[in-house]
Amino acid sequence: MRSIISLIFTLVLCLCSHAQVNKLKREKPDLEKLRLETLDSKSPYYYPRLMQEFQRNDTLMKIDKYRHLYLGYMFQEDYNPYRSNQRDIKYNVLTSSNQLTRQECDSVISYAEKALADNPFNLGEMVMLINALRQKGKTNLANIWQYKLNYLLMAIVSTGTGEDEENAWYVIEPQHEYVLLNMMDYTVDDHVFYDPSYEYITVKDSEGKSKGGFYFNIGPLLQEYYRKHPDEL
Repeated sequence: MRSIISLIFTLVLCLCSHAQVNKLKREKPDLEKLRLETLDSKSPYYYPRLMQEFQRNDTLMKIDKYRHLYLGYMFQEDYNPYRSNQRDIKYNVLTSSNQLTRQECDSVISYAEKALADNPFNLGEMVMLINALRQKGKTNLANIWQYKLNYLLMAIVSTGTGEDEENAWYVIEPQHEYVLLNMMDYTVDDHVFYDPSYEYITVKDSEGKSKGGFYFNIGPLLQEYYRKHPDEL
């Protein structure tokens, strides 16, 4: 599993060292403890301050803060894991081998920036924004967004190994499952839901060979969604 995690960040041009990735501690999050820390104005993880750091492109933020930022978003009033997107994003389309015109880059950048202003954890748009910025030669800005994406992916990976239900990865939006697996150079093959709240996604590699699958825990996501939308039960 260590090699898989290293692969994730090699593929996304990780700005942090491989030593940091290999030392990444993976453990099931204590969500109640995390919730209280993000609500405590005296805590280093107080959510409004974390979001301010994130939005001002602070590259001093590390995995502990990103873990609280990512998972803590579930407890914010504007959180909605099923908010609709205006377009169906294919996350593995805009790779370095797909060259865009300058006009196409401008269009991607403009839309992605608006989408991320509405939802700061729209990881699919973040991938597309990074690729468009790189193709326009805006390397420094692309690197800042790459840093954010890397650490958000690490926040997901830090919640487990994905190998079984007990060690399932936690996500705050269903689309993040696909972004993560695409960034691991996998293509999603099938998707199965297991009671009470697990998703198992089987994958294929770039040659179309089956590579097993990964477990995701969407229980907290569903709990928060139904708390805010009881009519959907």
